[in-house]
Amino acid sequence: MRSFVHALPKVELHVHLVGSAGLDTVLELARRHPEAGVPTDRAELERFYAFRDFDHFLRVFWAVQSMMKGRDDVHSLVVGLARELARQNVRYAEVTVTPYNHLVDGLSGDEVLAGLQTGRAEASALGVELAWCFDIPGEKGLAAGRETLAFALSERPEGLVSFGLGGPEAGVGRAQFAPFFDAAREAGLHSVPHAGETTGPETVWSAVRDLRAERIGHGTSCVEDPALVEHLVHKGIALEVCPTSNVRTRQVASIEAHPVRRMLDAGVVVTLNTDDPPFFGATLEGEYVAVAEALGLGHADVARLAENAVLASFLPNSRKTVLLEEIAGVLASIR
Repeated sequence: MRSFVHALPKVELHVHLVGSAGLDTVLELARRHPEAGVPTDRAELERFYAFRDFDHFLRVFWAVQSMMKGRDDVHSLVVGLARELARQNVRYAEVTVTPYNHLVDGLSGDEVLAGLQTGRAEASALGVELAWCFDIPGEKGLAAGRETLAFALSERPEGLVSFGLGGPEAGVGRAQFAPFFDAAREAGLHSVPHAGETTGPETVWSAVRDLRAERIGHGTSCVEDPALVEHLVHKGIALEVCPTSNVRTRQVASIEAHPVRRMLDAGVVVTLNTDDPPFFGATLEGEYVAVAEALGLGHADVARLAENAVLASFLPNSRKTVLLEEIAGVLASIR
């Protein structure tokens, strides 16, 4: 199964740029910016990075965020992610970027965009196509929504395909951000908010009704409401499921206990993703293998998960066709 998963051309739909920073990238950034206080010795950095609990995850995440000082730092993040994706035979990824956090930290918009552009070009040379989702950090309120929308629409970098909403869900209603999503959709961006990761199905309903979500980030609590599950199936709204992340943040007890089985049995379009992979000790290949082993999936079932990600992506249909044909070829080769 592991070799089969590696051979599949894969698509990643839910990975945060800052959260994708692996040890090599963070070590490079820490040595470039020693004033940040992040360990510059590999062994010490490994201990610093080892996941302990959610508060520790946030501390490490913001430490990485604090080292985004210029275009070279953004570029390093993008290229580090691309190298890891290429290693796993991931051909395409829609990467979540939170411009507001960079801007309030003092990084200019031009520096952010330049780093994304040059990093994306180098990723392409590695065989990985990157697209961007600009998301609102919901906990920072309507000001963050306005600034994120303005930045997205005024700059509109090459590869920007979607508009999202991240951050804590509890106490951060989805509906208040509807005007920003309306404007983003009118400008041709797709709606991909987080919902139902740490809150109940009502948050997913709000994302669907108020933000007109085309995909849902996480959405794991949907299984608590059969009517919502039926709606997701009927509308073909895909879920960006991140099993290891959900286990590490203690939203579910284990991969075996994850509601992904109920989602699949109900006919929900499930895609597998990594969220903040190095922080949680995850890889996209590992997500496929773990779910296959926990649920007893066969090769055809796993191939279908890879197909789901292609179909739920915002790639042009011509590119989707090429990847789907390659997936079919890999599956046929083992029969």
